[in-house]
Amino acid sequence: MTSLMLGSLGSRSLRIAVMAMAASIPCVAANKVAADHAEHSLMLGRVDEAVIELRQTISADPSNGAAHLLLCRAFYAQESAAAAVSECEAALANGLAGESRAQDWMGRAYGMKADRSGPLTGLSLAKKVKAAFERAVQLDPENGVAANDLSEYYVAAPSIVGGGLDKATSLAARVESRLPQQAHRMRAFVARKKKDYITAEREFRAAVAVAGRADAWTDLGDFYAQRGQGDQAVAALRHAVEANAAADASLLDVASILSSIHREPRMAMQALRQYLASNAMSDAGPAFKAHYQLGRLLEAEGNRPAAKSEYEAALALSANYAPARNALQAH
Repeated sequence: MTSLMLGSLGSRSLRIAVMAMAASIPCVAANKVAADHAEHSLMLGRVDEAVIELRQTISADPSNGAAHLLLCRAFYAQESAAAAVSECEAALANGLAGESRAQDWMGRAYGMKADRSGPLTGLSLAKKVKAAFERAVQLDPENGVAANDLSEYYVAAPSIVGGGLDKATSLAARVESRLPQQAHRMRAFVARKKKDYITAEREFRAAVAVAGRADAWTDLGDFYAQRGQGDQAVAALRHAVEANAAADASLLDVASILSSIHREPRMAMQALRQYLASNAMSDAGPAFKAHYQLGRLLEAEGNRPAAKSEYEAALALSANYAPARNALQAH
């Protein structure tokens, strides 16, 4: 089937989503220390280490739903769709079916697998994506992360699997009083899908006006980048960096957008370095991917030794990360 972007939901949204959900789900008391340490490893991008720790925790306590969910997140970061689905399903089966964040992760894992499946399997999984996202919103109407994910599903998916711009518009109206930034973002996505770019720009700017958040500025920058408006994109992304006092994972999005339009490579590299040096790293933007992005930028400017070091740093955190491994082999 045609890719619905169900798993990626757009890299922007997913990173915003993970950042908002970085707080851990309470663990079984007997395994809390081990699970907390594993989550810390995951937040710092030490994914291989986190996987080993979580497997040990689950071996000792197979019913530890929180550990299964963390392992799902680790596999998702590594883009291992089938393994992520298996672990998210185990999390729901072991006490987290009534947890909004767990349902939202389940939807993303199903989405990633759907994008890698054939037509029939993809259609079946797409329906599961929708069900999980809708359940997540139902369980917690103030979960802006889940609301964003569900709205992007409605915008991206065909009607045969429950997509529809009318559904996204209706969702925006339902959440507007609680989640005004998200409501404007939803309307912007709908307008962009309709190629009503004047309305889309107005709604993206309205989302910025709610609180001046870095993620809203980055959405606006991405909109301009996709429209070929490079100067406006750079200006919005500068605002995104300035608004990002925590130096969180949205800095990876700034770097990615700048790279996609071949603008301001120094700004992109600085954003990545700022993120890697911060206390706000998370699986919203895995550190191994930040190292890889930085390596690509360094290689583009001809600094091959420094690029090689970044690829090696990526693989030290996630040994099976293919882009970094392939880049290193090309040296």
